[in-house]
Amino acid sequence: MTLTKANQITEQDYLTAERKSLDKHEYYKGEVFAMSGASIPHNLVFSNVFGILSSKLRGKNCKPFGSDLRVHIPQNTLYTYPDITIVCGKIETLHHSFDTITNPAVIIEILSASTRDYDKGGKFTLYRDIASLHEYLLIDSERVSIEKFMRNADGSWQLTEYKEPEQHVRIETVDLAISLLEVYEDIMF
Repeated sequence: MTLTKANQITEQDYLTAERKSLDKHEYYKGEVFAMSGASIPHNLVFSNVFGILSSKLRGKNCKPFGSDLRVHIPQNTLYTYPDITIVCGKIETLHHSFDTITNPAVIIEILSASTRDYDKGGKFTLYRDIASLHEYLLIDSERVSIEKFMRNADGSWQLTEYKEPEQHVRIETVDLAISLLEVYEDIMF
């Protein structure tokens, strides 16, 4: 890897190393951060939500992707792996690669104790630079709680919270609703 000032690496060196790595890493402004594994509740939430999205979006213009698909935000240099990404229309990629997209319409992060603050704060700030992003969902894996942020026409973001198992979260971008009972199926708190 080519090092730059203060032990930073270039984006190209990051991508070269990342494509060979068995582990996933985020990249931001020359720094690389290892990503940790996920708990059983996190994986159950992922399986439940991804399964619902895959089924309900089959044959439609929008497609869900899991956490192995890298997202890049050129405006702030972040490379990251959201838990679930939904792309609508043509998939736009970085430099014609097939492993890094730049146009998610919906991003879903599954919160755990180690990621909660970052996903709600700094990461959401960086995600807001994505022009194609319309909705950002934060699904807690430790309690029944979903926060949905939706971009308004003026560019501001509106928060809607869901905390009751009987509620349904509506993902406007893809015109579907998911019950919290489905999201948290088989999870014991």
